[in-house]
Amino acid sequence: MRWVIFFGFLFITQFYAFQAIKTATQNKILIGIYISFVSIIYALLLYYSYARFAGFTHSMSFYIGFFLALSIFQLVLISVVFLEDVTRFFQFLFSYTKNNLNYDQTSFPERRKFISQAAIILASIPFSAMLYGMYKGKYNYKVLSYDLEFDDLPSSFDGFKITQISDLHCGSFDNPEKVEYGINLVNDQKSDVILFTGDIVNNKSEELLPWVKSFSSLKAPSGIFSVLGNHDYGDYYDWKNKEAKKANMDLLLSTKKKMGWTLLNNDSVYIDKNGEKIAIVGVENWGKGRFKKAGDLNKSVEKISKKDFKVLLTHDPSHWDAEVLKHNHKFHLTLSGHTHGFQFGIEIPGFLKWSPSQWQYKQWAGIYEKNKQFLNVNRGFGYLGYPGRVGIWPEISVITLRKTKL
Repeated sequence: MRWVIFFGFLFITQFYAFQAIKTATQNKILIGIYISFVSIIYALLLYYSYARFAGFTHSMSFYIGFFLALSIFQLVLISVVFLEDVTRFFQFLFSYTKNNLNYDQTSFPERRKFISQAAIILASIPFSAMLYGMYKGKYNYKVLSYDLEFDDLPSSFDGFKITQISDLHCGSFDNPEKVEYGINLVNDQKSDVILFTGDIVNNKSEELLPWVKSFSSLKAPSGIFSVLGNHDYGDYYDWKNKEAKKANMDLLLSTKKKMGWTLLNNDSVYIDKNGEKIAIVGVENWGKGRFKKAGDLNKSVEKISKKDFKVLLTHDPSHWDAEVLKHNHKFHLTLSGHTHGFQFGIEIPGFLKWSPSQWQYKQWAGIYEKNKQFLNVNRGFGYLGYPGRVGIWPEISVITLRKTKL
């Protein structure tokens, strides 16, 4: 029954959109292009619905991009034309009840054509934005800098600079030159430490292999530390057996080690400076709902003291409210990623910050503060699913720790 409703709805919306296109232009070539494009998109929908799932491939990713662009175009188009139809209906109803014999319907065809043309122009704006996001926006790297003050920061770490990157999703990259530019931008920050908060691949660890040399070039005096994200476990790929899945994880662990990245799986490490220290704590993925809950805060702090200043790496920001803020250890700064800011939204600093991501995550991008504890949700370096970004650009976070001046 669900499929009957779905395809019935699909037929009605496609028919309605086609009528709007047909009303707006009589050009058979343009109409033919539209029909061909829609037919290809929905033929691929059937293919990907029944094909054996092999994770997010490049071809599937681009299909998702074009499908979303078409869907948004049609949604805007249908909404405008439908609103016009509703308006006309109530105008007719009002005139009929008032016995207004002068109600003029002669201008309806021309008005309908004008509204359809205006709707197409309006719908072309988000459609064009989605295409821009696929070809330009996904590599439009932004460096976002923050200064955060703490009363109990060891004096030697006043001015200590952290660069955070997250959600590389190496399996999605399709432009080595642009990726190299992003990596150089990370190194250009000359931070004391680089912290990575998970999702280095989409599905399989082998996606990282072509990029080992590039990401091995990242350098920081105090090291590079990382944690696992939900995509790093291989849970979204149809493995032949458990052994194959384990081999996939072993490859990821050995590759990170080869790159010089220290993986913190429910573990911690100290960074020392002038006889003082701060703790970098990392947990495995912990996410609300259906996401893996392998993160163990208690285990991660076994080697450190409650008095230590702590920077926590946890992939999913839902962990912050659910467990981190309630823990008997104080985590001064928590770094997360995961949301990607939905890769779509509007951000005007100091005025507007919106994304569909906020419907699912209370903390979805940027800095948050509760009880003198901070959270930074990085918008991600890479992309997944929709192969682009619109309004929510790929991010390199630079956080400078400051000791509160008395």
